[in-house]
Amino acid sequence: MNGNPVFALAGNPNSGKTTFFNLLTGLRQKVGNYPGVTVERKWGTLNLPSVSVDLIDLPGTYSLSPKSEEERIAAEVVAGVREDLPPLHGVLCVVDATNLERSLYLVLQILDAKVPAVVVLNMMDEVSHRNGSLDPKMLSRLLRVPVYPISARSGEGVQAVQVHLEKWAKHPATTPPQAPHLLEGPNLKEVQTRQARATQISRSVTRQGLAPHPWTDKVDAVVLHPIGGSILFLLVVLLVFQSIFTWAKPLMDGLQTLISLLGAFLSSHIPNVLAKSLVVDGVLAGVGSVIIFLPQILILFFFIGLLEHTGYMARAAFVMDRVMSRIGLQGKSFLPLLSSYACAVPGIMATRTIENRRDRIATIFIAPFMTCSARLPVYTLLIGAFVPNHRVLGHWLGLQAAVLLGLYLLGFLAAVVTAAALKNSILKSDPIPFMMEIPPYRLPTVRTLLLLMWDRSKVFLRRAGTVILAVSILLWFLLAFPRAEAARDIQASYAGRIGTFLEPAIKPLGFDWRIGVGLVSAQAAREVIIATLSTIYRVGAPGEHATIREAILNHVTPLTGISLLVWFAFALQCTSTLAVARRETGGWKWPAGMFLFMTGIAYLSCLVVFQAGKAMGF
Repeated sequence: MNGNPVFALAGNPNSGKTTFFNLLTGLRQKVGNYPGVTVERKWGTLNLPSVSVDLIDLPGTYSLSPKSEEERIAAEVVAGVREDLPPLHGVLCVVDATNLERSLYLVLQILDAKVPAVVVLNMMDEVSHRNGSLDPKMLSRLLRVPVYPISARSGEGVQAVQVHLEKWAKHPATTPPQAPHLLEGPNLKEVQTRQARATQISRSVTRQGLAPHPWTDKVDAVVLHPIGGSILFLLVVLLVFQSIFTWAKPLMDGLQTLISLLGAFLSSHIPNVLAKSLVVDGVLAGVGSVIIFLPQILILFFFIGLLEHTGYMARAAFVMDRVMSRIGLQGKSFLPLLSSYACAVPGIMATRTIENRRDRIATIFIAPFMTCSARLPVYTLLIGAFVPNHRVLGHWLGLQAAVLLGLYLLGFLAAVVTAAALKNSILKSDPIPFMMEIPPYRLPTVRTLLLLMWDRSKVFLRRAGTVILAVSILLWFLLAFPRAEAARDIQASYAGRIGTFLEPAIKPLGFDWRIGVGLVSAQAAREVIIATLSTIYRVGAPGEHATIREAILNHVTPLTGISLLVWFAFALQCTSTLAVARRETGGWKWPAGMFLFMTGIAYLSCLVVFQAGKAMGF
């Protein structure tokens, strides 16, 4: 932290807490994990006229009784007993005004522990739109703390909260929280008493109940329908994949042009041949070849954020529960698997919500089959090189988007078959009913979506500036040395020798020594293979290829390209995923099994695809 006064934001899931946090902190945010656990830690800075304060966005929770890892972390932060954080000045309890009774239980739990707090009564605009009426002043009198009605979406009422925070930061409360009271957890009688109080307070401050959404039930009749909901889900997925290709292309072309111009400028201004090769053929070729795929990553996360914040993702989980139950898993497995389409690491972390350990292990095991965003640059590079962009469904779907969707489905089907096999053998257990909250439909703010895209772009660019940069420099060195006197044969370089050693094992898959080097480097991160191949082709033939796509077209056959796509659909090439799987399962047994199983599936699949294609004359 920055040494500023520290406040925490606590609230139920879907209370608008994170939207409020984003509104206060803007781009002044950082994301990491709490030390020793895989629970996400998000904090940011709010600059007020006379003081700056640090804000912690606690995990969304319904109570602070330490049953789950998230609840334990939230309870420890509120109680001020975590050594990695200074004691809190106070807690902002973000309450969903449209679901007051449920939200008040957490508020009463915090207040009963004598923790300094105020109540931020969010979504008051929705209360008005639905002809409801609440009395914030009465709520303040009953709770004996300040209550601020706001709308985090529009920003209405937020200034009053900021004024209070500024005063609060200068004059903190002196009453220490009752840490043991939070961490020990309540007994049944205490829970019942607190719930009764929440009900009574909610009824006392509600002047007029909320009118039901006039169209929610009608929309849900389609969205949650066993057949209609599944068709709608497929159409949404088709829209996302088609947009990834069509919307991103102009931006990608622009980035490619800028990188080419930068390469030409550097080539003409760096006199030393070796230094020029390092900068242009190593660093720029490696990092630049990956950065051009940033627009596709941003479009993917735009849609993910849009679907999550509108409430559609929860409904998709409800629809997919039918599929999950047929393979022996529960609906709770769907959300971690869905998260794995962004990255398997947070997806595996999200399995903590699954109570049954066998279901949790099975979900962790199949999570890497989900097509993460790191695979997307590899897919789109190879698809763009070898698949013509013919129309399949008019302007709705092109062949390239259809192939991309097919690769996503291939990974999902592999996960389904694997899960069914696990749940019918070594991880067999009794089915558990699926229960989850279906949030109301809400339009996300542009600010929230932009911040999500900004966060993901930072992660992508950070990896490009660290892992991919380091691999590119190391690979350039391995390709450039030992240097020959005359024309250089890069197969005689250190990297070439590694690839040549691997080539007999991968040649039946259609891969040469260059791709072998790429597969090794891709263990650091899947998209590193693009940087690797770009560097190999640039060092091997300086100035011959303007783009990595041209190099792929000149050096890789379409059949080899298809085989490589299949490899990336199945192989587990991510050390971070293995590390977090070891952490979550408590050892190396399951991660080792994941790696060997997925590598074996990838090898056999590529062998069948390449040899069958070769036999048919492709």
